[in-house]
Amino acid sequence: MAIETSILISALAGLGSFLSPCILPIIPGFLSYLSSASIKEATDNDGDTDNVQGTNQVNKNPNGGTGNQVIIISKKARVNIFINTIYFVLGFSLVFSVLGVILNSVLAVSIGTDFQQYLSYIGGIIIAAFGVNLILSLKIARLNIEKKFTKIPKFKTSYITSFVFGLAFAAGWTPCVGPILGSTFTLAAANPGTAYNLLLAYSLGLGIPFLITGAFFSQATGIIKKITKHLKYFNLIMGSILIVVGILIFFNQLSLLVNIPFVGKLFGN
Repeated sequence: MAIETSILISALAGLGSFLSPCILPIIPGFLSYLSSASIKEATDNDGDTDNVQGTNQVNKNPNGGTGNQVIIISKKARVNIFINTIYFVLGFSLVFSVLGVILNSVLAVSIGTDFQQYLSYIGGIIIAAFGVNLILSLKIARLNIEKKFTKIPKFKTSYITSFVFGLAFAAGWTPCVGPILGSTFTLAAANPGTAYNLLLAYSLGLGIPFLITGAFFSQATGIIKKITKHLKYFNLIMGSILIVVGILIFFNQLSLLVNIPFVGKLFGN
């Protein structure tokens, strides 16, 4: 049961990375940047710039004010945005899958049960430390130094650009994703036999929201703007969760999470 719990935690960690304050607010602009070439190609191919707009259009209301901004994009351009998102997700999923295979093939066959228990002790401490880091980053500015790969050149095909950005995304975004992703890697290293499944679950937790955003780009942009206003407590909540998970892993009591009602229902308990 602890294995299923670890997989669920990894999937939720992926979702947490998507919702983090340094990722969620920039997703619309980020996907627009990746897909700008494909939108332009769709415009050129359709030969009708009135049907494809990459800029926001303001709707006026009867009272003379302005309504919400709506992004109007042709069906072909929406498909291109979604395909670019798929390549982006494939990029970071490939990195996580390869790391999972390496951990599974190298550590799982070379460590004994006793040493794996020590890995659990170390992993629990590291995950709890990541949680403390997230919480302290609210007060200590030096912990919020952000490093990310943003100078990747665009290739002739936007799909290749999206894929390469996905590869870079897997390793280059900190600080608020770093502790969450680092905790997932630590959990996988402490359980090398299921490392591939854990990192795959993380990829799905992170990738599926990206795919949904890419598929419903116009609607998702408005929803993300509303959610962003409520992210001020993210580091505190996620940091506290990581500390609890780290403590449970240290004492080999991760299965206790299954006793939480809504978690137990997921596993049919």
